[in-house]
Amino acid sequence: MFALPLTEDVELRPLEPWRAEEFLANLDRAREHIRPWVSPTFVATDLSSARAVLQRYADRWASDSGGIWGLWWRGTLVGGVMLVSFDVTRGVCEVGCWVEPAAEGRGMVAPAVRRIVDWAVRERGIQRVEWRTTADNTRSKALARRLGLRLDGTLRQVSPGPDGRIDLEVWSVLADEWRDAPVTLH
Repeated sequence: MFALPLTEDVELRPLEPWRAEEFLANLDRAREHIRPWVSPTFVATDLSSARAVLQRYADRWASDSGGIWGLWWRGTLVGGVMLVSFDVTRGVCEVGCWVEPAAEGRGMVAPAVRRIVDWAVRERGIQRVEWRTTADNTRSKALARRLGLRLDGTLRQVSPGPDGRIDLEVWSVLADEWRDAPVTLH
């Protein structure tokens, strides 16, 4: 396939089902760190469930309704970015990401998200890009701000969480805002 260099040490690559072992190893290193922030269906616990997660995203890619890409830092999968949903007819998509603790703060997630948002807006005609995060995920909200997204609002107590009901913030950027922003991929 392809590897898109983001920095000297980081590559963005498709994360396909045949990479399930690498994905599971990444999730094993990240599991407790990301558990509060991602869907339980994403945090695979064995090779079969890791393959199933990646197959769901492969199926989404094939049906033009989502996708997933990994971040390899010095040859090791340390996280990734995804189009959680992708609807060209409505012109709306949702982006997301995850990263293991050792990869945090290394400047790799923002350029990866920028790449997929830029592709969605400029190549596919997406009009609204959404970012959804729990209200207490300060790192995620800071990244949304750095990417130029705006807080649309909070869905209060939208779903059960480990410590009670969670509030979910919805952030977004519109195509015109994205295209008018200064072009920076890092």
